[in-house]
Amino acid sequence: MENMKGHIVDVVRREIFDGELVIEGEKIVEVRRCKLPANEKPWSYIMPGFIDGHVHIESSMMVPHKFARIAMSHGTIGVIADPHEIGNVLGVEGVDYMIRSGQETCFNFLFGAPSCVPAVGGDIETCGKVIDVKDTEALMAREDIGFLGEMMNYPGVLGGDKDVMAKIQAALRNGKPVDGHAPGLTGQQRDRYAAAGITTDHECSTLDEGRSCIKAGMKVIIREGSAAKDYKLLSPLIKESPNMVMFCTDDCHPDDFVRGHINLIVKRALADGYSLWDVLQAASVNAQKHYNQQWGLLQVGDPATFITVDNVTPHFRVESTWIRGEEMFNYNSSLPSKHGGMDDYILNMEFPNNFVATPITVADIDINLKPGDTVHIIHASDGSLLTRHDAVELTGNPLFDSHYPWTEVQKIVVYNRYVPNAKPVVGLVRGFDIKEGAIAGSVAHDCHNIVAIGSSDEYIVRAINRIVEMRGGQVVVAPEEMMDIALPIAGLMSPVSGHEVAFRTLCIQEKVREIGCQMKSPFITMAFMCLPVIPDIKITDRHLMDTKTFSAIY
Repeated sequence: MENMKGHIVDVVRREIFDGELVIEGEKIVEVRRCKLPANEKPWSYIMPGFIDGHVHIESSMMVPHKFARIAMSHGTIGVIADPHEIGNVLGVEGVDYMIRSGQETCFNFLFGAPSCVPAVGGDIETCGKVIDVKDTEALMAREDIGFLGEMMNYPGVLGGDKDVMAKIQAALRNGKPVDGHAPGLTGQQRDRYAAAGITTDHECSTLDEGRSCIKAGMKVIIREGSAAKDYKLLSPLIKESPNMVMFCTDDCHPDDFVRGHINLIVKRALADGYSLWDVLQAASVNAQKHYNQQWGLLQVGDPATFITVDNVTPHFRVESTWIRGEEMFNYNSSLPSKHGGMDDYILNMEFPNNFVATPITVADIDINLKPGDTVHIIHASDGSLLTRHDAVELTGNPLFDSHYPWTEVQKIVVYNRYVPNAKPVVGLVRGFDIKEGAIAGSVAHDCHNIVAIGSSDEYIVRAINRIVEMRGGQVVVAPEEMMDIALPIAGLMSPVSGHEVAFRTLCIQEKVREIGCQMKSPFITMAFMCLPVIPDIKITDRHLMDTKTFSAIY
């Protein structure tokens, strides 16, 4: 490539100067300071690209190389990817699939080994595969695995569970970091969790929790995804502890992803008055240092990986993205890929899956509710993964005798996708406010069984059976219409392009609004109703769970 001239944003020395990058092959061999001719053109700012410090690519419903194309258009040059979702469906085979797909394009993927497959052991939920201690030890020894994924079983860490500790030790023996997941832990519990060798957490949702995490020596990964949004409360940490903060999306829905990625967090932080250098430290530097990667910081000897932007204000625009000396995105042109990733490639591949569920009937989801019973209702909130536990003594049937103009309390059904003729588990949920219709999906964290919510049993059954027919996907059923998107790759991802996935999900979400649900991200919020490691109450294919005590309500 030609040498690159512009205003060089040196995040290491914390200065901006006019200069030229001398590039040979994939490397920067010299950084020259020089005066730029003012009359030639408006010179761009050349700066390190952004890194997503914790993401589940599967939540974009795109395969990795299609994900990379969208990410690079937003100035993202690399991601720390935990293939936990596909790991729960396909085990190590799923991890290998993600790595192979990522190799189809020029981008920086660092994949980890999922630490909790299933997320919670025992009789709590059913997943497709198990990644045990032996599997983890083998993964940790591999060069293409960079870290141990989020340790969600924090009770197991605090209790010294043998298998949990063996997985952590396997990572540490191989010199690889261990990611955390411990919502609500502070004080001595947080200290004990960190002392086990866990060095990050993306689940902090309050400033006190974030400060406690940093005090214990753990880095806080500030999350701003589709369903969980923690930037507003945690952003003071950018100024307080810039070396201990990273940015992430965790789970980003495709329609949000095509609009922006880490660049949106950077713009917001700059608009809030945080120092450009502190923001870039969090967005570009800390992840590389923490995960021992050299993806490029505009230093001599670094890979020629960087982005160009038109200014360094909160209103900057990403003009181009370069990965190892190759321009992979330019906002003025459509660049052909030289690294595979073409649609015909993926369409000719086998779609790995694990889906054997059979259709159900209305009788399968019937529940008997009568006055005097105490029912346990999942109270969901838009924009949050947390749920409230409403224990209510019935004076009537909450599915029909609501005091509100719509049926506020509705059924939520979880149906095992891995066993034929399984019995669905039926619970009650409020907050979705579906007036007439149902939604269903095979994205249901973390075991990815089928989950559905609707205004009537008939609508719910239609939605679930369509998921069964597609062997994975998302569907919305309205009185006169059904709309869906198939996710044949592990029931999590689509083989089509990222923008096509985003368009289809936008259409589906518009139909969800038409049937009454006004949530920003209804499918992601519904998916997290099944995750028993986040308080207060969740539902799995086996139980309604009190997730504070890890006990089954029924």
